[in-house]
Amino acid sequence: MHCYPEYFAHRHANDELDCVPLLAAGLRRDPARTIVHFEDRAITCEDAARHVVQLQRWFAAQGLEPGDRLAVMLGNSPGHIHLIYALHLSGLVWVPVNTKLRAAGLEYLLQHAEPKLFVIDDEFDAVTAELDCGTARRTQLPAFDAHDTNAEFATPVIGVHDPLCIIYTSGTTGAPKGVVFTHRMMRIASEAALRVADVRDGDRLFLWEPLCHIGGAQMLLLPFLADVTLHAVPRFSASQFWPQIERAGATQLHYLGGVLDILMQLPESEQPAGHTLRVAWGAGVSASSWEPIQTRLNVSLRECYGMTECSSFATANVTGKPGSIGRALPWIDIELLDENGHAVKEGEAGEIVLSSKVEGTFLPAYLKSPDATRAALRNGRLHTGDRARRDADGDLFFIGRQTDSMRVRGENVSAWEIERIFAAHPAIRASAAIGVESAIGEQDILLDVQFRDQPVEWQALHAWARERLASFQLPRYYRAVAGFEMTASERVKKHLLSRDTADAWDRLATAEQ
Repeated sequence: MHCYPEYFAHRHANDELDCVPLLAAGLRRDPARTIVHFEDRAITCEDAARHVVQLQRWFAAQGLEPGDRLAVMLGNSPGHIHLIYALHLSGLVWVPVNTKLRAAGLEYLLQHAEPKLFVIDDEFDAVTAELDCGTARRTQLPAFDAHDTNAEFATPVIGVHDPLCIIYTSGTTGAPKGVVFTHRMMRIASEAALRVADVRDGDRLFLWEPLCHIGGAQMLLLPFLADVTLHAVPRFSASQFWPQIERAGATQLHYLGGVLDILMQLPESEQPAGHTLRVAWGAGVSASSWEPIQTRLNVSLRECYGMTECSSFATANVTGKPGSIGRALPWIDIELLDENGHAVKEGEAGEIVLSSKVEGTFLPAYLKSPDATRAALRNGRLHTGDRARRDADGDLFFIGRQTDSMRVRGENVSAWEIERIFAAHPAIRASAAIGVESAIGEQDILLDVQFRDQPVEWQALHAWARERLASFQLPRYYRAVAGFEMTASERVKKHLLSRDTADAWDRLATAEQ
């Protein structure tokens, strides 16, 4: 199957849509070029190349060989960026660890992925100290000599379809699944980001997303595909946002997890009248919010749809139609199918099913999950579990998940992951987590709880949960119920549960959060 280079404007001669040759050549071509500004620190190609050499020596000293897995739980930092570049070039398989995970969620990932090494920051020492890390040795990155410029980094033979990382996603019911994400998938994700975000030479892209998230990781190749720089910060901060944009002269903002809602709630006086942002791109802006956001923030919105399994992106709205996720990217074909696998009519909702003209656009497999792989990949097509409708113009509108999950602050959250934690509480007989409307971001979580005997104070129950769940997995609302109506297979009939939160305890309405 051909790579269809006409789809990828940044593809070069003899380029097999790979990461390694692109990154290696880019680092060597112009050593003095700045590729990333991390706050006030400039990272040049020479800096990155030197750190790659040092990290490759460290990998060897740790006994790591190509194909070995290395789990990484680091906040955004120059060191984290250098490590990701080194992993790209060394044939190791990177396992990004969401820094918000705790306890059971961390242990599951480490035991399932079986990395040889688990690299953490100081700040995560306490929360990982008592974990059963399985096969992994817990360690921290060493300090490197800034003056050590000896040797050239190595580039072992790495295939375009070889795994680059294992990215865990909680897009459906059940345990998190590890998406085997290849070198070609990362390259396609990066090429697609340029198209979706309307990136032009000279642009400065604001990078606030956690590098453990595909939304952040896919950005790091962009300076090697176009004449652009990244302006990275440790995390999103509402109070620092506009000063950071002004200092960076940033032209693009990726919106996830309610970022635009937060910016819309800031006083107008905090927004510079002549800011440099041109484009905000991402997912989750409703048709009714479209024009108010564009007018107030003075940006053009570029809505898209995708998932990790399809190299991050499948559609882009390049026309500006309010509320639409646009149309398929050139290398993607989209069908909307009913439960019998038949195409739905115009305006009707159907499951988004993807196929691609480019070999290797979709995940080859979920790690150790043959059943999930077979369910998602059927006859060369990717069944997403998401629903959309298509209008008379051919534009798509996202409707939601078919499965038992929620979208909270830019994260897919499995109800199963939440419910299994609460099932371990001695006072709880059963619980059910559902998504409800949120003022910021996509959804908040409401947990209905059936107690065994005596109920537990909500504040105490939430404090117990906070030690065991990631922040984005924590319910905002708690409600006591006498029992649940069940299906014949003993599943809660969640469609019967009330989404009204008026009778629920709201943790944000109390001093204890």
